[in-house]
Amino acid sequence: MNKNNLAVRTVIFSMLGNIALAAIKFIAGIFGNSFALIADGIESVVDVFASILVLFGIKYSARPADDNHPYGHGKAEPLITFLVVGFLIISAATIAWQSILNIQTPHRLPEKWTLWVLAGIILWKEISFQVVIRRSKKLKSTSLKGEAWHHRSDAITSVAAFIGITIALVGGVGYEVADDYAALLAVGFILYNCYLIFRPALGEVMDENNHEDLTQEIRKVALTVPGVEGTEKCFVRKAGMIYHVDLHANVDGMLSVKEGHHIAHQLKDTLQSEIPELGHVLIHIEPC
Repeated sequence: MNKNNLAVRTVIFSMLGNIALAAIKFIAGIFGNSFALIADGIESVVDVFASILVLFGIKYSARPADDNHPYGHGKAEPLITFLVVGFLIISAATIAWQSILNIQTPHRLPEKWTLWVLAGIILWKEISFQVVIRRSKKLKSTSLKGEAWHHRSDAITSVAAFIGITIALVGGVGYEVADDYAALLAVGFILYNCYLIFRPALGEVMDENNHEDLTQEIRKVALTVPGVEGTEKCFVRKAGMIYHVDLHANVDGMLSVKEGHHIAHQLKDTLQSEIPELGHVLIHIEPC
């Protein structure tokens, strides 16, 4: 299975899970008198729309290069991630606003059985996070990383809801608002996760050269090519799930242009063969 298909299957897995959990949270929140659960459900609904955006971004970024996009369409992925972060911020603001209103309005205590619902949700969301984050690392996908952190933020909001409902039930009458304060606490975690998702995507759009492990691997592979005596500059920029490389390689200064050209092609072919996630590789020959 190629990278794009695996990424698509991962997003669909997330989306179906969020649809099911959103329904469970809304039903449990309404009948269990818990706004923290309803707030959790709002986040899951937002996550469904975010997953749709991620799915679109992955499919669009996988389009082959063309005359107008010689480096492909990979930059669509971090741009979609920005939209996903926007959705998360909107959901956080909605939850915060409704929580403040509920704190000012008297309401009944949550039902005890909502804790069992939350325990199951927390377990499932943490499992989902582990599955998606592993695949995001395997595929080097920024948007999948954002998708994974949606699951982690959802688990965190569920933990906050669990704590809030527990305090409300133990404290009894007068502690009903603990459930709503828990929802406010969850908002803080959501916004923090927004930053964790946004920062790498911004770096990708800005072509930040911060891929040290990959740079070391490129230099190591380059030295296995006959005629390459060393490397100098090595710039790496990410576009979707592939990396474009500019590499300066040292060769014998007495070689002919034709011989240097041959080494450059050998070096490019070797790098793309040994490191499959590389896209365009531009080799600049430097005389020793």
